Amino acid sequence: MNTWIVAIALSLTVIIFLIVLVLYARGFFRRRTPYRANNLPPPDAPSFAITIASLSDSFVEHAQTAGFWVEAEQIFDARLEAIRSAEHSIEFETYIMTPGRRAEDFAKAIVQKASQGVLVRLLADKYGAKSIPENYWRRLRSAGVEVRIFNPFSWRDPFYYLRRNHRKLLLIDRKKAFIGGAGVSDDWDGSEEEGYKRPWYDYEVEFQGSVIARLNGLFLQHWLDAGGTVDLSGVRPQPESRVQEAIALVSAGEDPTWRDSGLRSLYQALVQAARERVWLSSPYFLPDRNTRAVLVAAKRRGLDVRVITMGHRNDKQFVRYASRELYDELLQGGVEIYEYQPSMMHAKAILIDDAWVSLGSANFDPRSFFQNDELNLSTVEDALIKKVEGLFQDAFSRSRGISRRDLARRGLRERLVARLSLIFYWEL
Repeated sequence: MNTWIVAIALSLTVIIFLIVLVLYARGFFRRRTPYRANNLPPPDAPSFAITIASLSDSFVEHAQTAGFWVEAEQIFDARLEAIRSAEHSIEFETYIMTPGRRAEDFAKAIVQKASQGVLVRLLADKYGAKSIPENYWRRLRSAGVEVRIFNPFSWRDPFYYLRRNHRKLLLIDRKKAFIGGAGVSDDWDGSEEEGYKRPWYDYEVEFQGSVIARLNGLFLQHWLDAGGTVDLSGVRPQPESRVQEAIALVSAGEDPTWRDSGLRSLYQALVQAARERVWLSSPYFLPDRNTRAVLVAAKRRGLDVRVITMGHRNDKQFVRYASRELYDELLQGGVEIYEYQPSMMHAKAILIDDAWVSLGSANFDPRSFFQNDELNLSTVEDALIKKVEGLFQDAFSRSRGISRRDLARRGLRERLVARLSLIFYWEL
């Protein structure tokens, strides 16, 4: 009996030591540098765009919104229609792909275009598309679709596998760009629960204009990084900005680090520059200590600060539990937090005053800030700001405000899962 106890104790000691060693190697115990920027120009100032771009390593471009869709049916129909309209090229990169109707519809559409001589390039993240069978990729390749897999596991650098391509970008003929949060998966249609099925709450935006050249360049960088070949002989020069195009910042969180994170800088600078309101939407909401302080400081300046995140219907319950463990400091500081009720809330956006909106693939969490390759586009276009404002208002109306009393009522299991999950905070 004593031998078994000693063996178990030794085993636990070894496991704990290995966990601490991995966390140490991943920088868990590193002291974080506070991010403070004082006296930023107001969002409507002429110097605002270049100031934010400089702080966040973003590119100043121009863009025009040509479409805005919400939830699965609209999003996937818009993508398929765009793919069928392609005459020269289709370039698509995504994170999540899973077997099912959506993946099958997507395959049929791009196979048909490839058979017509259209250049089709597909870049899928290895981890996000891990459930797609090999015969799916063979089918696409045999039809002429160029397929590359981003960051497959290598024993030569196992920790690098934690880096993921979280972008969702569809380019058609290098004239249209679709940006949003949806992968290629039936998950976005929702699941049967309590006798009914509700789609995930997400959006997709179509952009046109001179920004396309920049977005195409970012795609080609990833394509080369994944081992693809690029022929630049037919690349057209970047078109000149048209009067109706609005200023747009392209933030390509490319291989970020804890010290150099463009998306972290973008989000925190936007919050610190706001004068009236900060409306933030992120399903995986795990703000670090400095980011929580930035949000609370905005509230203390008298701003309307609201956060909407996923509720009890979600795809990662342990992340929700970990997120709720961080609510108290924000609620104490007056920040309003809402949890979406009907289904999984997957939309990622931040609305600053009536002046700027930033949307794309980045969550308000350490993985998007410090590990993933992300893609956000921020713009002053009034029409898009109004659409995103409507998206927020609709989501708030279908959400439940969280209070400190709600946190106090959490069960022991939730608190325990939350504490254990936060040990791996920087990897969630």
